Order: sequence, then C-alpha cells, then structure tokens
Amino acid sequence: MFWILTILLLIIMAIISYEVFYNSSFYKFLAVEILVLITAVYLFAFYRRIIKPLQIIGDGMELLKEQDFSSRLRRVGQTEADRIVDVFNKMMEQLKNERLYLREQNQFLDLLVKASPLGVIILDLDEKIQSVNPATCKIFGLKTSDNIIGKHLIEIDSPLAIELLNIEKYDSQTIRLNNANIYKSTHSSFVDQGFHHSFYLIESLTEEVFKAEKKAYEKVIRMIAHEVNNTTAGITSTLDTLQNTFKEVENTEDIHEVLQVAIERCYSMSRFITNFADVVRIPEPQRQNFELNTLVSSCKLFMENVCRNRNIQIVMKLSEISPVVKIDSLLFEQVLVNIIKNSAESIGRDGEIFIQTTNDPVCLEIADTGKGIDKDTEAKLFSPFFSTKPNGQGLGLIFIREVLQKHDYTFSLQTGKDGLTRFRIWM
Repeated sequence: MFWILTILLLIIMAIISYEVFYNSSFYKFLAVEILVLITAVYLFAFYRRIIKPLQIIGDGMELLKEQDFSSRLRRVGQTEADRIVDVFNKMMEQLKNERLYLREQNQFLDLLVKASPLGVIILDLDEKIQSVNPATCKIFGLKTSDNIIGKHLIEIDSPLAIELLNIEKYDSQTIRLNNANIYKSTHSSFVDQGFHHSFYLIESLTEEVFKAEKKAYEKVIRMIAHEVNNTTAGITSTLDTLQNTFKEVENTEDIHEVLQVAIERCYSMSRFITNFADVVRIPEPQRQNFELNTLVSSCKLFMENVCRNRNIQIVMKLSEISPVVKIDSLLFEQVLVNIIKNSAESIGRDGEIFIQTTNDPVCLEIADTGKGIDKDTEAKLFSPFFSTKPNGQGLGLIFIREVLQKHDYTFSLQTGKDGLTRFRIWM
C-alpha cells in the first residue's frame, strides 16, 4: 500500500513538473524539481523509520502465528528497526528453548509413566479415562487400553474401579479386594492448559503384604507348634502311664474314662496345631498337563455324598472341549474340595452348587446358593486366621490362596446381584 501511494505521488509530481516546464519559467521548474526530490527523500526516510519496522513487526507476527520459533528476522541497518529485530529474535530463541525443554520433559514423563510399576489413570474434563499406562492394563487384566479409553470408571467391570470412585480427591486409601489383591490408591489432579485433570496412582502391595503376613504367621505357627507338640507329647505319655496303672486297680473305671478323654483332647490339640503347620509347608507344585473337566468331575464324585446328606445338588456345566491346564493335580484337587466344602457349609441344607468350565478364557467357576458374603467380609476373606465359621481356623482360604498363587492363577470370590456366590479361577 505504501509503495502504491508513493508511485501515485511521484506520478502526480511528474505531471506537475511537466506542466511547469512548458508553462512557467526555469526557476519555477527548478523549485518544483527540488520539491520532488525533497519529497522522494522524505518518503524514503519515512519508509525506513516507520513503514519498514512495521513490516518487520508484521513478519514477526506471522512467524508467531505459525509457531515457527526456528526462523529469525534479519537486521536492516536502521537503529530502531534493528532494536525491534534484536528483541524479537531473542524472544524467539527463548520460546524455542522453552518449547524444546517442555517437549523433552513431556517425552521423559511419558517414558517414565509407561515404565512405571504404578498404575496411572488420567481423566479428561468429563471424568472419562483419557489415558492409562501398561501397568494399569496389567492390574485390570487387559491386553490393551482400547477397552477402557473414553469410559467412566463406573463403566469398567472391575471391583477396583468401583473402589477408586470412593476415594476423595487428594486422598489415599489401601484397598483390599475379594481376589486377595491389595492396592494403595491415590486420587489427585494436575493443571494442563489452565484446567484441572484428575488422575489416579495405583500401587500393588499384594506381594509385599503376603510376604510380610507369611513371614509373621510362619514364625508364630512354628513356635506354637513346637511348644504345643512337645507339651502334649509329654502329657500324653504321662496320661498313658496313669491309664495303664489304673487298669489294674478295681473300681477306677471313672478315672480311666477321664484319662481317656484327656488323652484324646491332647491328640486333638496336636492335630489342630498340625493343621496350621501344614499351611506353612505347602510344597511347590509339580505341574503336568491335565484335562480340567476330568479333575472337576473327580472332585464332584468325591464330594457328592457330603452334599447329598445336606440335600445339596451339584450341577455341572462343563465346556464341550475340556481345557488342558498345566497343574499339580494333587494340590488342585485339595483346592477344589475346600471350595466345594465351603459352598456346602454356606448353604447349610437344601441348595445347589454350580460348577462351570470355559475355554476362552480358561476359567473354572464354582457358584452356590448360600447365604452370601457381605462387603465388609469380602476384604477379609483371604486374611490369615480370619473365619466366619464359629469353629473355623481361618486356614482353608489361606491354603487356597497359596496354592493358586504358586500356580500363578488369578481368582475372585464374591456374591453377585443374583444372590449367587462365585469363586472364579482364571488359568
């Protein structure tokens, strides 16, 4: 625009000069030519001092608009314009360095989050899942994150997701689930582009807690078993001697009977403490390939009489093609016996136990129509020495947990909305 106006002005001045040259004196023509020259010099100076700096500012604005922080403006040899160029170039260099630093930081954080053993769940402004790391997929048992991205936590079929919703922002909780897994979860937020985004950190404490629990109860059980067995052995020996002595004395039948009761009580106490010691001495599994349906059918036959006496029916729904699993059959049969026994005791009398196997995924499910498990009890089921039975020792589920973990199987135990209590084992 400036150059168009300049050309028009020069054309006008040329026309005026032409008219003066033909219609006026030499001195008037000379005065007009000097005026034209002065105008041209003024326009050049005006361009250098005003227009060119404005053009430089415009070029800089275009670079900022395109976010091209690598380009620079050239100096033009004019003091004011060069000052603007220097300030602009310095600002662009700083913006480039800051962007490069942020890019490196973001890349580092992305790598850190992906490699972290902690599960990380980032939510968007609508509280939907925006991104998760591989550790989260492992915790939720997912092969990829595609199944949960864009969903609310409430839409995820996982008891852990439900528990996360109960954590207040900027708070942490230790969560113990019905599959014996333990997590420490933190709910917090960070600011991105001026908006607060919620995120969850999930730390698995299962292995550490189980190791600490096992170390503690192993020491206690060994100490108690040693003391009790030594004591009962001495007492039983003494009672046997007394019983044999009183056999030769007349009219001592009552004393003989009392001694027999005491001896039997000592043996019962010894067996009681031996049960605890057996949990500590669970052998490593010797795995071989077995058909899962065959193992289940064998255990069903073994437990059928117990269930029949309680008027409990065992209903089988096995897959047409039996899953083949690599398993220690002796240990696993004992696990199945314990689970079916627990189901029968939960029912009491008159009920059903449903046993089902599937191929994809390979899973065994044992469900019963018993009284069910409340929410508070679920978290304590696989804790050492916890039992809901009046005379329970709290060892059955610990044994089941230890065997399944030695096989690297995952499992869960909970009562569904349909009233059935399901023990699921994924192989």
